[in-house]
Amino acid sequence: MARAAKIPASNARAPWGSISRDQIVDAAIRSVRSSGGFEQMTIRSLASDLGVAPMSLYRHVRDKNDLLDEVVDRLLTRAWQPRADEGDWKAWISEAADKLRHFLVSQPAALHVYLTHPVVFPAAVARMEAAMAVLRRALGDEQSAQRAYAAIHTYTVGFAALEASRSGWEPDRSGSLDHELADRLAAYTTPLQFAEGLNYLLEGIERQGAEGTRLT
Repeated sequence: MARAAKIPASNARAPWGSISRDQIVDAAIRSVRSSGGFEQMTIRSLASDLGVAPMSLYRHVRDKNDLLDEVVDRLLTRAWQPRADEGDWKAWISEAADKLRHFLVSQPAALHVYLTHPVVFPAAVARMEAAMAVLRRALGDEQSAQRAYAAIHTYTVGFAALEASRSGWEPDRSGSLDHELADRLAAYTTPLQFAEGLNYLLEGIERQGAEGTRLT
């Protein structure tokens, strides 16, 4: 009967060169999904989780920001694709935008990445190219599609940032605030309000596209 492999003690260091970038990213994904989240994650804490020296990680990742980009890339890959028919461009774009909004609100690491620098990792580029293809077919030219994409994208990321920042807000009923007004303003950062605002935006884009077609 074969003897079971001996499991190393939790404080034992893994052999030099025994970890890969994929393992580091997997550990980082577990970390950003934990209660501490990405803010508590460090190269040192990941090295401890993996049982290696911190310098071992620097053979595979440049720094924490480099690691967060790949973490968000992997998470976004599974989250962005709409089910709507691309032939109904407004339905497709609306679902794609709402999926991104939900992703950014539910994944603080992703919102952090999107707010700190232009996002050009593979999943984000694939999402952008798919949206641009839908907009080109709907609007008829590259320039109109680019302007529409920029407006939709900045609206989505900005709304998600405001929604996430207010997620823990509770009205103080004991103070002197105008509670009715506060409640009404709080409703401006709900998923329903996002959908209504996006619809206004898409209707404006559609009108501009129709006007441009008539002029040409």
